[in-house]
Amino acid sequence: MSRGLNKVMLIGRVDGESELRHTPSGRAVTSFGVAVPRQWTSADGEQHEEMEWFNIVAWGSLADICHKKLTEGSQVYIEGRLQTRGWGDSTGKRHFRTEVVAQEVIILSHK
Repeated sequence: MSRGLNKVMLIGRVDGESELRHTPSGRAVTSFGVAVPRQWTSADGEQHEEMEWFNIVAWGSLADICHKKLTEGSQVYIEGRLQTRGWGDSTGKRHFRTEVVAQEVIILSHK
C-alpha cells in the first residue's frame, strides 16, 4: 500500500458554543465550529474577503478541555485530519458531513 497524508492546520475563531457528549462507553466527544477568513486582491486591485466554516470534533481529554476552555470568538489553532461520515435518516435519505478530527488545539487569544 502506498503512503498517504491527511493533515489539516487551521487558524480561526470559534463560532458558537461547543457541544459535549459521551459515547455509550463513556468517552467524551466535543464538536464546535471554527470560522477562517480568506483575503485576496483581484487582478483589478479590489480587496476581497470570504469566510469558510469548519466542523471540528475532539475526543477524550482534548474534548473535555475544548468544552471547558473554548469560548465563542476565541482565536484557535487546530491541527488534525479530515474525516467524512455518512448516515441514513428515518426516510432513508443519505447524509454526509466532513469534519476536522482535532489532534491538537491551541488557544491563541480569548475574545
